Amino acid sequence: MHSIPKSLDVLIKEFSRLPGIGYKTAQRLAFFILNSKYDLALNLSNSLKTLKERIKHCTKCHGITEIDPCIICSDIKRNDSLICVVENEYDIFIFEKTNAFNGKYHVLGGVLSPLDGIGPEEINVKSLLDRLKAGMEIILATNSSVEGETTALYLSKILNEKDVSVSRLARGIPIGGDLEYLDDATLIRAMEGRTSI
Repeated sequence: MHSIPKSLDVLIKEFSRLPGIGYKTAQRLAFFILNSKYDLALNLSNSLKTLKERIKHCTKCHGITEIDPCIICSDIKRNDSLICVVENEYDIFIFEKTNAFNGKYHVLGGVLSPLDGIGPEEINVKSLLDRLKAGMEIILATNSSVEGETTALYLSKILNEKDVSVSRLARGIPIGGDLEYLDDATLIRAMEGRTSI
């Protein structure tokens, strides 16, 4: 747009590069910041700069942290013999907000996708294998996408050769879900994963 000053147009374009932010939302955000007090823009800018300077990956689990090893890996109250394998750092926070898991994590940093050239060497498989000790339980918590399922299958084959137990997250009908709205794959998984009561 020729009527928008260049600096505002640049900010709109940067916002629109964020996931889930379309051009219209990017415009609203940019105009909100433009019309806000100077402190808001400065604080936002400083927060982004600090984030990029301080956040690093934990050398043990590959999660994000400001201290290495991270708080979860350093916590002696957590179960060292239970590792939940997730696709990315954000997945840790999804599990942590439930307060239901007391083990540790391992972030793969992606999933296997041969079509995109992502093989076992491009994700954190070797460091997972280096962490294994006899008697551990490894929970595979990858997404139910084709790539997530492929990754879980690959890991289960490797891990079943080790002296560890391997499990996969249960899948099926969500709480409050109606059968008429479920897709076929979810219904099939729910039927296959049924449990005794």
